[in-house]
Amino acid sequence: MPNDPRRRPLPRLRRLLVIATGNWLARSYLAVVAASVAVMFVFPDSAVAAGPLLLTAPLSLLGVVLPVGPGTEGGGAATVFAIGFWTVWLLWCALVNAAVLGALAARSATTAPAGERDPRPRDAHLSRPRPEGIRALMAPAVDNWLVRGYLAVVAVALGFFLYAVYLSPDPGFAGIWPLMATAPLGVLAFLLASPAEYLSLSWLSPLVFSAGVALSGLVNASLLGLLARRLRAPEPRPAG
Repeated sequence: MPNDPRRRPLPRLRRLLVIATGNWLARSYLAVVAASVAVMFVFPDSAVAAGPLLLTAPLSLLGVVLPVGPGTEGGGAATVFAIGFWTVWLLWCALVNAAVLGALAARSATTAPAGERDPRPRDAHLSRPRPEGIRALMAPAVDNWLVRGYLAVVAVALGFFLYAVYLSPDPGFAGIWPLMATAPLGVLAFLLASPAEYLSLSWLSPLVFSAGVALSGLVNASLLGLLARRLRAPEPRPAG
């Protein structure tokens, strides 16, 4: 059917923009990203210049492996194209992250408090119980191809790290890949694992880091899955 909205990418993109700007949490995040970009231009040589890259992780970190971006050699049109591409990529990453936060805030707002649940009794044989607790939080992390693909990337990065640490004679900077795949939460895993290096427990550091990365990947996948659910949900039609 020509009017089938599933064949037109524009409505889904419009819904992404609505979710990314539809509540105070998402708008606050976009404001922080905009402020970090301003700070980057004011203090380009300071440590805070990496703020936009970290705030829009993990998608923004994929730009590290691309051959274009700020600092691209060639000058002229090549530099203009590289900076323009980086700007568009950063904006897209910020919108996706803002939409994830917007979907999370919308889910929290529509969840009924425990005291306001439907008081009608349920027949255990006729109704399917809804998942609760951790199971309910993790359900969006496995129910679509997008999050399953993301978890596969995290698993490959984590597997490479474990191989490099325990089987390779020179692990090098193998930890950067799972860190990039699970940022920004993966940074917390790195910080939690760091003290073991200074307490003569170096064998424990990779295990703590791996556990933190795995948990960060699950949380990120759950948030992406929640956004995918919001994008797939049918739009409410106006009455009449």
